[in-house]
Amino acid sequence: MAGLWSFSGRHRILHLTWFAFFLTFVVWFNFAPLATLAKAELGLTDPQMRTIAICNVALTVPARIIIGMVLDRFGARITYSCLLVYAAIPCITFALAQNFGQMVISRLALSVVGCGFVIGIRMVAEWFDEQEIGLAEGIYGGWGNFGSAGAAFTLPTIAAATAFLAAGQVNWRFAIALTGIISAIYGVIYYFNVTDTPPGKVYQRPASSAGMEVTSKRDFWFLLGMNIPLVGVLGLIAWRLTRVQFLSNTAFGITCGLLVGLYIFQAYNIWKANKPLLTDKHHYPAEDRYKFSQVANLELAYVACFGSELAVVSMLPTYFQRGFGLPAAMAGAIAGMYAFMNIVARPGGGWISDKVGSRKWTLAITIGCTGVGYLLFSMFGQGVALVAVVLMTMLASFFVMAAEGATYAIVPLIKPRITGQIAGNVGAYGNVGAVVYLTIYSLLPEGVGGDKIFFQMLGVVAVMVGFLIALTMKEVKGVHGKAATPPIPAYPQESDRY
Repeated sequence: MAGLWSFSGRHRILHLTWFAFFLTFVVWFNFAPLATLAKAELGLTDPQMRTIAICNVALTVPARIIIGMVLDRFGARITYSCLLVYAAIPCITFALAQNFGQMVISRLALSVVGCGFVIGIRMVAEWFDEQEIGLAEGIYGGWGNFGSAGAAFTLPTIAAATAFLAAGQVNWRFAIALTGIISAIYGVIYYFNVTDTPPGKVYQRPASSAGMEVTSKRDFWFLLGMNIPLVGVLGLIAWRLTRVQFLSNTAFGITCGLLVGLYIFQAYNIWKANKPLLTDKHHYPAEDRYKFSQVANLELAYVACFGSELAVVSMLPTYFQRGFGLPAAMAGAIAGMYAFMNIVARPGGGWISDKVGSRKWTLAITIGCTGVGYLLFSMFGQGVALVAVVLMTMLASFFVMAAEGATYAIVPLIKPRITGQIAGNVGAYGNVGAVVYLTIYSLLPEGVGGDKIFFQMLGVVAVMVGFLIALTMKEVKGVHGKAATPPIPAYPQESDRY
């Protein structure tokens, strides 16, 4: 990575791609810093606001799976460009919303933009070899993930500066619409300035993009089982919408029926993609197999780290106020450090994974330390010195985001030709975790007691996942193609990835 600041060759691709991810996160989190203004203008209730927050991550779950399939089929360049241009539509629609129903529908459509992270994982993987892939993916994820903080820092200022366009009122609508417009413009710029692979390297595509490819019959059933939570979480969101009278009980029943149909359709596509294997018409040699348990471990890891991060950022300022007696401004500033650590912690996790010689143990230890950090949050309260609160926040957030970097240092190495689908499934599980965590949090008692239980839950889950990875995950080995890859047959052969 010596030429990181040269803005040429592969480093140029890295910078253009992390900024694309940055913009998708600005769009995805553009409502949070302006929520109180919208709430006051439209007269929304607290349950309605919490529902909008959940809708913000709702369709990201299926979108990450679908975008992974599209990505592997068509390439990162056109997929990312189209997503960035698409972002303008729900942004402008949300900015023009006049009631709660319109906000929910447009926010659901906007939640699709949250799948942008998956696309860059494969783009970066195509341009960097195994010795640097952890650090490169960490820079992509960490610097792009900072878009949530970028939205918080800039959008309130933009809304205030453009008040003259809204009869002197703080113009939250213009600020939100602007994020979508900028995203669409950059989508065009991105398309004309990147390529899917370095010169001379062929973009590998799976034999079928209908569903994820597995290499054993046992893994076929394992994959079907791991897909149940991806559909089930949508039912949980639908249930949440019934609590705020957005969906009737009848509509909820219909929705659940449609979700069952969705799962059956998804299972059929997976069967179709793996039909030669399941009907014994194709047998994978040992060097071309991978274990789906590797993917399952990464999915659970992302529940513990990224899923908890999404949940925590929505409540951390309030927790510092209630639990440590800090003023609102101070609580917000310290909570902002949690997201700020993305800049160094996520690349740090990827770099450690590259250097220590064991990607498995890097992931297991960072996930375990994530749990310890959350348990520390639950143990301390008022009376703790401010410097201790700051250090505790930085330490805990470092391990959360280092674990994210360590997770995606492994993803591209499992099975390169289906990296998009693996990245999509792992990323979707992060959103599953966020929805489940936020739903449980909404059911806990309000106040410090409920906050402490919430952090205890996050801590216990992370420690358990850390132990599971240590006990069941296999060390990832193999070389992530430096050389040009020749054209592949319908069922290509490549190095062993586990």
